[in-house]
Amino acid sequence: MMRMSRVTVCAAALLLAFPAFAQSVVPTGTMSESVNVGYVMIPFTVIGDRGRPITDLRNAEVDLLVDGSPVPSDMFEKSQNAPVSFTILLDGSGSMALAGKMDSARAAIGALIAHHRPGDDFALYVFAETQAREVVPFTENPGDITRALAKLSQPYGKTAFFDALATMPERSRLGRNPSRAIILLSDGIDNASSMTRGALAQQLQGISVPIYSLGLREPLDHPMEQMDSKRRPREDLSDIGLLNEVASLTGGKLYLGNTPQQIAEAVSHVEDDLRAQYLIGFAPTGKGGVKYRTISLKLNGRARAVRVRAGYLGTEPPLVAARNKHVERKRS
Repeated sequence: MMRMSRVTVCAAALLLAFPAFAQSVVPTGTMSESVNVGYVMIPFTVIGDRGRPITDLRNAEVDLLVDGSPVPSDMFEKSQNAPVSFTILLDGSGSMALAGKMDSARAAIGALIAHHRPGDDFALYVFAETQAREVVPFTENPGDITRALAKLSQPYGKTAFFDALATMPERSRLGRNPSRAIILLSDGIDNASSMTRGALAQQLQGISVPIYSLGLREPLDHPMEQMDSKRRPREDLSDIGLLNEVASLTGGKLYLGNTPQQIAEAVSHVEDDLRAQYLIGFAPTGKGGVKYRTISLKLNGRARAVRVRAGYLGTEPPLVAARNKHVERKRS
């Protein structure tokens, strides 16, 4: 990628690759949020040289845009090294018994809690044929998660992926920290949900909690579609496009892998992202129609890219309302 003096990044379209993990990039499609909001909180992570987060960003380096128009933010906060509330969502369905996926998931959770810092809290949810059930409520004691994992039953049944994930943004609010993330460990299969994929997207596109998807399979050097179907491994029973979609819509990221090294590097990158978050925000004016509005950021100089939520459903942001008033005065 060429270095540019000014970078404009649209949230839903941009994903970044780290060397140890393969990444699958797919279009996100056109989707809308289903919940109107009174305040738009925008967590974001800025990436600089060598794919590492920038931790000393200044307010003056960031311009917020809604539907392409500048919008003033009434806050700018750094959450570097701040504690994080992790909502862990583990797929416990039968497909996770294939190709060592469940063992990889346990290893990933173990790596995550091993990196805990003072003030971090964790909750563990597991799903299969029904909505996610709470196994461990939010706790600052990582041992609670470890003991619960040891007691989990073997993977079984079908997968209600959409139904389970749709409830997670609201449940993540039970964590005590402003910095929050959903850690999704799944192969992305859904064969039992009452909710549709489109309805799930409506739940996710405007949320302020990033979802980090860990696709538990070996990264491949060539597309599965080019392989003879008779030679495909059974671990191809996965929907990597779906895992990528839910991550990109929420400002998170997809990682693929199942070896100890890949898992450790994935968790390390997630930690780096979350310990280097920034928060900006604004209050919609309450004027104009309630509709879905896209969010993007312009970043000066050293920034190469940004990961940020896709948008929000609500009324006009401040500057847009002011501009419309100006147009109306001219007409009158």
